[in-house]
Amino acid sequence: MQISDQAAAAAFRRLVAHLQHRHDAENIELMGLAGFCRNCLADWVMEAQPELSKEEARTLIHGMPPAEWKAKYQSEATPEQLQRMEKSLAKNAAHN
Repeated sequence: MQISDQAAAAAFRRLVAHLQHRHDAENIELMGLAGFCRNCLADWVMEAQPELSKEEARTLIHGMPPAEWKAKYQSEATPEQLQRMEKSLAKNAAHN
């Protein structure tokens, strides 16, 4: 059984809306826990829709220009966060 395109699109839109609402969930934390973040999601959108630029795709996902989002919501990553992210990304290699 597979997820229909309609259900996948609805779930994707809900995920994007959720991430646009939950600014407290920083990208570095998402990377450390799940191995992906808003920027990854934007990259995947850009891969699926190549006519989008990186800036356009990230604006769609962030709900605002990425530089604005970064200035408002992104703090400096700690060494511990960076280490968790590296471990998490290593798990992605087996999947990709």
